[in-house]
Amino acid sequence: MPYAGELAALGTACCWTVTALAFEAAGRRVGSLPVNLLRLGIGLLFLTAFGAVVHGRPLPVDASSHAWLWLSASGLAGFTFGDLCLFRALVVVGARLAILLMGLVPPMTALIGWLVLGERLAPLDWLGMALTLGGVAWVVLERRENPAGRPARVPRSGILLGLGGALGQAVGLVLSKHGMAAYDPFAATQIRVIAGLAGFVLAFTLLGWWSRVREALRDGGAMARVGLGAFFGPFLGVSLSLVAVQHTTTGVASTIMAIQPVLILVPAALLGKERISPRAIAGAALAVGGSALLFL
Repeated sequence: MPYAGELAALGTACCWTVTALAFEAAGRRVGSLPVNLLRLGIGLLFLTAFGAVVHGRPLPVDASSHAWLWLSASGLAGFTFGDLCLFRALVVVGARLAILLMGLVPPMTALIGWLVLGERLAPLDWLGMALTLGGVAWVVLERRENPAGRPARVPRSGILLGLGGALGQAVGLVLSKHGMAAYDPFAATQIRVIAGLAGFVLAFTLLGWWSRVREALRDGGAMARVGLGAFFGPFLGVSLSLVAVQHTTTGVASTIMAIQPVLILVPAALLGKERISPRAIAGAALAVGGSALLFL
C-alpha cells in the first residue's frame, strides 16, 4: 500500500493525542506514575486478547530469539527509561518545555537510524523534518502570561530528564525496527510492553511505589480514563508506530508522529476551552506542510 508507513505514523499521532488527553485527566486524579504503570498493564490485556482472536495465540510465542532480544531492549529503552524520564520532566519543567525537548526525537532517530540501520534521508525529507519540527516548536514555545512577570529559571535536571525521554524514545524506535523486521507489529508491540512493564514493576518495587497503584485502582473514574488511553496508546498507537517504521525510515516516521502537539490544539480548545492564537494556527499549518512534504 502506497504511503503505508506515513499514514500509520499519522494515525499514531492521532491516537497519541487521545491518549495524552485521557492520561492527563487520569494523572490529575491519581498521579502520573501509577498511570504510567497501569496503562502498560491494561495495554497488555488488549494485546493479549487481540493475539488470541486474530492469531490464535495470546502470547507471541512464534517470535524468534532475535525479535525477543531486540524488542525487549526497545521496550526497556522506550517505555521504562524514556517514559520515566519524560513523566518526571513534565513535573520538573512543565509540559510545554518537556514536549519541546521531545521534538528532538526525529533528528535523534534519524541519526541513530543512519548509524545503526544505514538509513538514508533525501534532501526533501530533511526539509520536511525541518518544517515540521519548526512548526511544532513555534506552537510549543508560544509565550504565555507569567503571573510574576518574570521568566522562570529552568532546572538543569529537568532539561536532562527531557533529553533522556527523547533519547529513550528514539533508541526504542530504532531497536524496534531492527528487532521486528517483517514480524507482526501488534505481536512486536506485545513483546515491547511485556519488557517495559517488567521494568516498571522492578522500579516500583525498588522505590516502594505500590501504595500509589493501589490507591489508583480504587478510583473508577481514573481507571476508565487509563483504559481509554491504554487502548489508543500501548495497544493501537504503539502498534501503528511499528507499522510506520516497518514501511518507511525511522526519521520520517518519528517526524510525522511529532505533530501531536499541533493535533491536540483543537480538542484542547473544544474540551478545555483554551484559546487558539494566530501563532498556534500558523505553527500548525507549518507542521502540516512539513509532514505533507514527507509524503512526497
